[in-house]
Amino acid sequence: MAYQPTAESINRATFLRNLGLSAATLSALYFSGCSKGTTDVTPANPTDGTNSSAVATGSTEPAGKVDFTLDLTQPDNAKLKTIGQFATAGLIVVAHTKDDRYVALLSVCTHASGSLWYQLSQDDFRCLDHGGLFHTDGSVKGPPPTKPVKTYTVTLSADKNTLHVTG
Repeated sequence: MAYQPTAESINRATFLRNLGLSAATLSALYFSGCSKGTTDVTPANPTDGTNSSAVATGSTEPAGKVDFTLDLTQPDNAKLKTIGQFATAGLIVVAHTKDDRYVALLSVCTHASGSLWYQLSQDDFRCLDHGGLFHTDGSVKGPPPTKPVKTYTVTLSADKNTLHVTG
């Protein structure tokens, strides 16, 4: 049976306005289920690293050319000297992997734009929103994402005090 509006019928927006809810409140209620990942979500394994913001010199914008340096002698970046630790610089996540390499990926999941978190125990990146997994080379390890995430070249200086990220 098809819906037949009557003279007394009102739409959802009118009904909610009649309840006295403002447009801002309605928007907040509507979009609350569509939030992005946050950095206060713990990784799957509590022994894995914790995310922090890195202090970068250069361009960390993935829309343009990425070219920045992380000074590992600075307190905000020093934890990257420890295997399993990671930090974000703009929208780029840099991790010190299980096999003592540095990798850099776009920190945005290709499924629904959630934040990526490095997991030392699995040596992969996990999306905080829906649990998608990516290998350290950016390829998909587990659903829901079906597309790889962009990776960047990381070069460790000879004195092991700076990381140069390009791409």
